[in-house]
Amino acid sequence: MSAHVFWNLECAVKEGQLDNLKALMAEMVEATQANEPGALNYEWSISEDGQKLHLFERYADSDAAVLHMSNFGAHFAGRFLAALDIKRFTVYGHPNEQAQKVLGRVGAQFMASLGGFSR
Repeated sequence: MSAHVFWNLECAVKEGQLDNLKALMAEMVEATQANEPGALNYEWSISEDGQKLHLFERYADSDAAVLHMSNFGAHFAGRFLAALDIKRFTVYGHPNEQAQKVLGRVGAQFMASLGGFSR
């Protein structure tokens, strides 16, 4: 069984914040790619009308997910929340107790694995 921790974050873009969001996204992608080797997927998708944003993030393990959340909190959370309203935050995989605690602080809902496989 994989130790991966992954999530889908669904957000609404606040009015007038799309350009700020795009600049922030570029910074966050660059920082995550450069400083977090345990980040396996870090993908931002936006609706055609620019009003809905989905983030798919996958981490090698709980430690990598916690590191990401720590970096996010220290460097990006204020600007992120100024640009977006979080609508749904669903976490999958096998987060350990520490990861559940960190992710739970920002409203994550956890889905337990029922079956399947990961390659």
